[in-house]
Amino acid sequence: MKKLFPLIKNHYIEITLIIFTLSFSFWLMFKTFSYSDDSMLIAVKAWSDFGSHIPLIRSFSFGSNLPIEYPIFPGEPIKYHFLFYFLVGMLEKIGIRIDYALNIPSAFSFFLLLLSVYFLAKLLFKSKIVGILAVVFLLFNSSFSFLEFFKTHSFSFQIISQIVQNNTFPSFGPYDGKIVSAFWNLNIYTNQRHLAIGAAFLVLFVWFVYKYSRLDKQINRLLILLWILLVGALPYIHFGIFIMLYPISSILFILLPRARLIIFAILFYGGILALPSIFHLQSGASTSNIGLYFGFLSSDKTLYGITYYWFMNLGLSLILIPLGFLFSPKDAKKLFIAILPLFLIGNLVKFSPEIAANHKFFTIFIIFGNIFSAYALYRLWKIHFLGKFLFIPLFVIMILSGIIDFFPIKNDLYMKVVDYPKNEDTKWIVENTPKDALFLNASYFNNPASIAGRKIFLGWPYFPWSLGYDTYKRDALRKSLFGQDNLAYVCSIIREYDIDYIQTENRTGDVEFINHDFFERNFQKVYNNKETLFSIYSVKPTC
Repeated sequence: MKKLFPLIKNHYIEITLIIFTLSFSFWLMFKTFSYSDDSMLIAVKAWSDFGSHIPLIRSFSFGSNLPIEYPIFPGEPIKYHFLFYFLVGMLEKIGIRIDYALNIPSAFSFFLLLLSVYFLAKLLFKSKIVGILAVVFLLFNSSFSFLEFFKTHSFSFQIISQIVQNNTFPSFGPYDGKIVSAFWNLNIYTNQRHLAIGAAFLVLFVWFVYKYSRLDKQINRLLILLWILLVGALPYIHFGIFIMLYPISSILFILLPRARLIIFAILFYGGILALPSIFHLQSGASTSNIGLYFGFLSSDKTLYGITYYWFMNLGLSLILIPLGFLFSPKDAKKLFIAILPLFLIGNLVKFSPEIAANHKFFTIFIIFGNIFSAYALYRLWKIHFLGKFLFIPLFVIMILSGIIDFFPIKNDLYMKVVDYPKNEDTKWIVENTPKDALFLNASYFNNPASIAGRKIFLGWPYFPWSLGYDTYKRDALRKSLFGQDNLAYVCSIIREYDIDYIQTENRTGDVEFINHDFFERNFQKVYNNKETLFSIYSVKPTC
């Protein structure tokens, strides 16, 4: 106990930060995805992304997904970094309920990201205050989306209660037509559960490189080996982060001479280990999706239009990040030079059919940029009495949008997905079909076959389309099969794609027309649920 009290006294800030960030991380993840009465409860603002995550998780826990394919676009090698969801699937497979299996790794990943940002900021600027500010700025974005909020909410004595009761994001561009994009608030971490662990890896790697460059003794070889293995696995964890690692590290290699050997060893040998996963994920990928694309999501591609877009989306950070760079010590300036290409690349090049996917470059840039914004405000506070006077209003403006964006997540409603074994359709599929079965599906989202871990011919097209799969061809084929009256043709497609079952619904599902008489005459109906109007036909006896 005598040793414990001095430890708490000397590190009470870090201990408090650890307790807060860990508690907040668990609250955030369980708030947006939970489980009750044999049903998954998915936050309305997260349901779309979970339309991809749940089928992928269940393909590992309930299904058989080897060799690994995208379960909502089977028949081709997977192009999606799946390792995080493979881990979740394995946790569910050994008996951990799906909400715990997903939320615990998600919470620890976000916690690790927050903590790594704090310790990197503290290392660079020798200030706990800078570290805390950097964490706060990560949690509460600096955009000017609050201006949209005040367009519909007058500033009055009720404004605080209006903010607390708010359940919609003031700006969710480009999806609502407004200028501030959807990617800067916490929703991005609750939806893309694998993003935090990739971002944490990158921040920790930068922290490790800086720490090593300031040590006089050698680093433990086992630690170096661990980093090599992590870099080797990174494409399967988050391919975008793997891509970003190399330009950042290459610049640090040039600017931090004392760290060159360690950077080269980790990136060279880690890169060699990563080659099989790179070839796997990029197998059949088209280079036609890569090309110049100016201004990210700015509708006005002029210099003024792009500048105005980023002023609205970064808010005061557009000013404070450069100021933090100017105030920074020499070593910290090197980090800014290393991350600046991310902002430039994201504004100049697209790597997939969907330009919005470039948000990852800006997300990482902002995570590091927050450290410089934090240092700029810290210096402002230290410099002069006027700085102390300006600190509070500037700090409030920096986090106001993030605070307003927090409450729509807190106040969000849930979408209920009845799960196995309560869902009779899912239960029958789990208990009566092979784990690697492929269904020609009539509906996309939360299809019982997907919930059961089976592959479906095509899930919601947006997800595979954004990865570069030809969803237009497959969706047209899927819809034509349901309207066919030519058995020979249907059987030829079934054999070509190795389809095992056809699933129909008395409602049309996600196809315009289903020729129910054709399937009734020609295929063996193995399941029919009169309540859900959900039927399954086996193709083997016919085709």
